[in-house]
Amino acid sequence: MPLFRFLVLVLLAAALAAPARAQEPSALTAAMQRRYETLSTFEAAFSQTLVNAASGESRTRTGTIRFKRPSLIRWQTMTPEPELLVVGAQDVWAWYELEQTAYRYTVEQVLDSRTMLRFISGNARLDEDFWVEDQGDDAGLRRLHLMPRKAEPSMVEATVWVDPSSTVMTRIEIVDFFGNTNAVILENMVFDVQLPAEVFAFAPPQGADVFDNRGKEGPAVETLGQ
Repeated sequence: MPLFRFLVLVLLAAALAAPARAQEPSALTAAMQRRYETLSTFEAAFSQTLVNAASGESRTRTGTIRFKRPSLIRWQTMTPEPELLVVGAQDVWAWYELEQTAYRYTVEQVLDSRTMLRFISGNARLDEDFWVEDQGDDAGLRRLHLMPRKAEPSMVEATVWVDPSSTVMTRIEIVDFFGNTNAVILENMVFDVQLPAEVFAFAPPQGADVFDNRGKEGPAVETLGQ
């Protein structure tokens, strides 16, 4: 699987800074946690930039994201090519339209690790999972630097920017063990929208190649209709 595709899956935050030292972030992280616990749905436009540290190669993708509690997500990439990531109630599907290829995972495989999706879904517990440094105001947003209490190869540090008025993250940047960067900016966020169940459902079309990664023995490969 190409590095950029892997990074998507391996694919939810303060008063002004004081001159000498930013204020303690505990009140802000607590407010964020309460907000995500009561947030029912949202939709937004996203811009994601993935940077390969070794080669310096950078790629930006844009699209839309929809979220519904507790952890349903539809991440639809429009450019540079159509791709779809659906986190449903039981399964996760990654669909690559041009290749007619789908990858299937369990929800636990995706959300139990420190991935971008874990942040966007609000399942990242800042107060429990990280040491948090409040870096103060950054163009009207509060910037928090996060160091995980338990290091993982998929994330050695992260930075999040939170809108003080909504107490939700509008920008997330994750750096992995190899120095690769996964940065997402959310814009035009709309909260508490009606999102029917079919938004978070996916079925590969006939003729698609399906790589089922839910088993412990490795992916099972199937071409639908054959």
